[in-house]
Amino acid sequence: MDIEQFRDYCISKKGVTESFPFDEKTLVFKVMGKMFALTGLEYNPAQANLKCDPERAIELREEYDGLINPGYHMSKVHWNTVELERNIPHELLLELIDHSYDLVVKSLTKKLQAELASL
Repeated sequence: MDIEQFRDYCISKKGVTESFPFDEKTLVFKVMGKMFALTGLEYNPAQANLKCDPERAIELREEYDGLINPGYHMSKVHWNTVELERNIPHELLLELIDHSYDLVVKSLTKKLQAELASL
């Protein structure tokens, strides 16, 4: 998955916005104002930080050693840094983006969840 495919998939999800809140190189994707993915545009090969269930994060890091690592500049418990353009199956990357999005949606207030559902 290249960076454009990653971006297109992220922004296709309901309630998602993209912005550069930190600097001009770090693209952040938020659902209802809460971050679920970010990528540094200067990295080659492309990589992204995605939220992940802590137990699953450990399993993924072991299975994809060197391709999925603890989140760079993020909570190492709840975030992974994932290499997008290397040997991770495309379907798994889509699943990891969905998982990150779903975790953030579940953490939204009931009001924001209802707002998202009505979009």
